[in-house]
Amino acid sequence: MSSTAPFGRLLTAMATAFHEDGSVDLDATARIAVHLVDNGNDGVVVSGTTGESPTTSVAEDGEILRAVHDAVGDRATVIAGVGTNATAHSVELAQQAAKIGVDGVLLVSPYYNKPGQAGLRHHFGAVVEATDLPVMLYDVPGRTATLIELPTYEAMRGYDHVVAVKEASGLLPRTAQLVDMGYSVYSGDDVATLGYLAYGGVGLVSVVAHAAGQQLAAMIDAWERGDHAEALRIHTGLLPAFDAVMGVPNYGATTAKAALELLGVIDNRRVRGPLVALDDDEVAALRTGLAAAGLI
Repeated sequence: MSSTAPFGRLLTAMATAFHEDGSVDLDATARIAVHLVDNGNDGVVVSGTTGESPTTSVAEDGEILRAVHDAVGDRATVIAGVGTNATAHSVELAQQAAKIGVDGVLLVSPYYNKPGQAGLRHHFGAVVEATDLPVMLYDVPGRTATLIELPTYEAMRGYDHVVAVKEASGLLPRTAQLVDMGYSVYSGDDVATLGYLAYGGVGLVSVVAHAAGQQLAAMIDAWERGDHAEALRIHTGLLPAFDAVMGVPNYGATTAKAALELLGVIDNRRVRGPLVALDDDEVAALRTGLAAAGLI
């Protein structure tokens, strides 16, 4: 991977599969990872929000990470989601990820606690100092209720291995400022990817790529080679899929798994509470959106 895109251009925050009894289905989870890498992804992010990380234990996170690393680690980057709302918990997850030997960690702001910027710096610093793994910070205030301010980003650049940002604040112009600080910026919002690229971003950490990996990879590639008209054409064609996967209240892991079920990658769409699986009407709407985008 290039220094400007240290984890690749297209990654997916991948879903975690479950058995009927609610336990983790490691074989099906590995199949998801293989499907993603076979369809345009340079890497995968394991145990992020879409992987339902708030519901999985440290032991389960380790098992999931090992299964994915074994399945695709020889041909794609594997990033471990280690962000939680407890600093000690995140440190433990980061150290576990380092022992497994993955390529980096994704570190989201603590959610629900609403720490100030000093709290963010304390939390991030403790996790970053726990390993030498490259770190991608993740700003998604719609879920965490806290925005990472620019001085906090500046402070974290004091660590050589804090190299990237997954940006999902909606404040696209900040991308240029983060790039000036030395960060590689990845869009954390599928539909806004071209905007992030225009401000100097290097790629996307996706959800929609569960179903549209090849198309999103082609869109990013077209942008990078200067064919912006082609990139916009691909983006426009994917709008029904963006709406179907991300534009409904019950989205994320639920829609990703339903899409994988429709594609035949997994045989169910089970999730853990507090999420509930899409009902038949919601699956029908998802199918319509994916079909309109030419994905099924």
